[in-house]
Amino acid sequence: QAQLVESGGGLVQAGGSLRLSCAFSGGTFSNYVMGWFRQAPGKEREIVATISRSGVSSYYGDSVKGRITISRDYAKNTVLLQMNSLKPNDMGVYYCAAEPRGDFLGSYGVWGQGTEVTVSS
Repeated sequence: QAQLVESGGGLVQAGGSLRLSCAFSGGTFSNYVMGWFRQAPGKEREIVATISRSGVSSYYGDSVKGRITISRDYAKNTVLLQMNSLKPNDMGVYYCAAEPRGDFLGSYGVWGQGTEVTVSS
């Protein structure tokens, strides 16, 4: 059973940067599509970014395009989320997700516990 552990969240000033990391274990990393999602208080969970098994293709939510980059490190079985020019609207709990079936635009069945991001204005 695949397991995911997120890290890298914290407090940052608006305009600053954070890099989130998701460590994957319990399976073959390259067989899984991976994604990052976030949930702000009182709001529904939304997609941040997803990436294909090969790492060649990715998708970004409209609110983060141009500011956030998702990538995979196959040597470390890790998915990274580089977040720049952070805004207060980027606050929330960020969840890493994985899925062995379908493509990176589909649904995800394996979830991490989340890491919290706070952006001060």
